[in-house]
Amino acid sequence: MVSPIYLDYNGTTPHAPEVIEAMRPFFETEFGNPSSSHWYGIAPKKALITSRRQVATLVGCAAENILFTSGGTESNNHAVKAVGGSLYAKGSHIITSAIEHPAILEVCRFMENHGFKVTILPVDEYGLVSLADVEAAVTPQTIMITVMHANNEIGTIQPISEISAIAKKHNILMHSDAAQSAGKIPIDCSELGIDLLSLAGHKIYAPKGVGILYIRQGLDVPVFCHGAGQENGRRAGTENILEIVGLGKACEIAKANLAENSLHMSTMRDRLEKGLQENIDDIRFNGHPIKRLPNTCSVSFHAIEANRLLEEIGLDIAASAGAACHADHLELSHVLEAIGLPDEWAKGTLRFSTGRFTTADQIDRAVEVITTAVRKLRR
Repeated sequence: MVSPIYLDYNGTTPHAPEVIEAMRPFFETEFGNPSSSHWYGIAPKKALITSRRQVATLVGCAAENILFTSGGTESNNHAVKAVGGSLYAKGSHIITSAIEHPAILEVCRFMENHGFKVTILPVDEYGLVSLADVEAAVTPQTIMITVMHANNEIGTIQPISEISAIAKKHNILMHSDAAQSAGKIPIDCSELGIDLLSLAGHKIYAPKGVGILYIRQGLDVPVFCHGAGQENGRRAGTENILEIVGLGKACEIAKANLAENSLHMSTMRDRLEKGLQENIDDIRFNGHPIKRLPNTCSVSFHAIEANRLLEEIGLDIAASAGAACHADHLELSHVLEAIGLPDEWAKGTLRFSTGRFTTADQIDRAVEVITTAVRKLRR
């Protein structure tokens, strides 16, 4: 059986061959603990240092600003719970957006249950946060703004540097979840003006279970996990050297090939969108037409149920739905609800996301499969 065409790179990415090779010695021979003072700790310790530098180069910061975590979710929790929570004496108000990943929205709900107030900013029809809304939401109690760099469903890129400027003006911490933007668009923590940034390895062809939290130089960050004091005392637990090495290599590749990979992804996405437009009536694309990730295509098919369409194409294409139709109700993604997409369009929304390994032949085949499925369902 031929594997389905993979168009869900925003969900997760396959391991890059170079990443697998970089990790191989730490599967086979270099099993030592980087905290060990004997021979077996030398190679892992050096690998940890190298990986930290590789990640720092991708996001435009010094190596000491990088804290390794178990992934984007932990990084977001650390930023909001630990850092935000530590500022309770100063203030108890957090600002976020309506289209954040659950790894932010659920953390904010947790904070609300522990004495914090959270303002959830609306977005426009393209998924953009208004700078005026950000400014208006600030109060003397505001201690943090957390807005994602780019949305995982519709690809819209937020004006993070401008939001950071507002935060800085009011002496408020700025955090951004950059899990989706890493390796697709440039990231420079200094230029963005942020204090904290989250990144997940499995979105950039590294393993699942590893990520980072960028911490601005001079920012006092509470310990999130207590123990023996690894990661310069900021996160206890023996470092996951195998996956950290994979993440480091993935970041090195992402930085070196950013322009080339971004162009390839956008070329494949545009080919897909053009093919769908030419072959299928009554479709619309979601997200900002310009300010969006180069690989993300959120498309709505009128008078189609997303889960039925996925069933039709499932043996040929791997993609994600923006809505789930149940027996008695329609369950829309919070992102589609936030941009005000009408139900008759939202219920037929799929997300296709291209990647490094997507080919033109795959895209052309995908257009054929999707077209056939839509026409069948509409009949």
